Amino acid sequence: MCAQSRIARTARIAVVGSVNMDVVSQVTAFPLPGETVHATATVFHGGGKGANQAVAAAAAGAGVEFIGAVGDDAFAAPLADGLAARGVGIAALARKPTTSGQAFITVDATGQNTIILSAGANGQITAREVEAAQAQIAQADALLTQNEIPWEATFAALTLAHRAGVRVIANPAPAFEPPSEAYPFIDALILNEIEAARLTHHAVVTIEDAEQAARDLLERGAREVIVTLGALGSLSLSAEGRRIETPIFPVNVVDTTAAGDTFIGMYAVAATEMDAAQALRFATAASALAVARPGAQESIPTRAEVEAFLRQAETR
Repeated sequence: MCAQSRIARTARIAVVGSVNMDVVSQVTAFPLPGETVHATATVFHGGGKGANQAVAAAAAGAGVEFIGAVGDDAFAAPLADGLAARGVGIAALARKPTTSGQAFITVDATGQNTIILSAGANGQITAREVEAAQAQIAQADALLTQNEIPWEATFAALTLAHRAGVRVIANPAPAFEPPSEAYPFIDALILNEIEAARLTHHAVVTIEDAEQAARDLLERGAREVIVTLGALGSLSLSAEGRRIETPIFPVNVVDTTAAGDTFIGMYAVAATEMDAAQALRFATAASALAVARPGAQESIPTRAEVEAFLRQAETR
């Protein structure tokens, strides 16, 4: 039996984070300051880093509970229904008297993107609301957090999970340097090269740069640091000294939106059953499939698709 088929279908993941309506426009090239360009198409997709990671974890076979908020606008019901339809529990999804979160995304001809966030209801999530979902967090195998909701709410989630002995996987995106007291609560810090540079105040371009950044973040108290580097793959370092480089799977890039979220959600589930190297390979394959498709949650592959992709890769 191949390693990737051993992902536990019963893994339990709690996600505290954002859910947005993504307004995605395709362009030939990004506009310069002051320039107007025509979009070749505009579509609406469910998104938000928290929601994307929750959908990825559910697609990998986990039972997922999402803790977040939508507004009272026309986007609220489609966002909630979209999560539920993809197997994500929404009992702790609050409704706020404001707009739902929105992300205005532009994708160019190479598949690269720019994103402008409007927090809406995501910006009103409180620590008290997170604490009210203590049971969902305490019963999880892992908690996933990001930086698209107020830090006070995120830190409350980290604290609850740490006290309950739940593995904490933190994604400091958009880039934000957590207070020093947060790092000892983090079991796995997953970030890209831009975020790693922002947190360490040093450019991260090469694998060697990523290793130095990871060592810096481990010294702050995180127990594992995974730096993703686009075409260079990823580097994982643990506090025990384990070092893993994982190369990418070459694919035709269509849209990089949600690639990192797919990696994180899939890794969270894979790590409950596989060793670190196998889990990283599984997550890397999942993100490769995601970038070969348009959209955010729509681009996230199922576990069966990832397994099939890996079987094909092993025969090449």
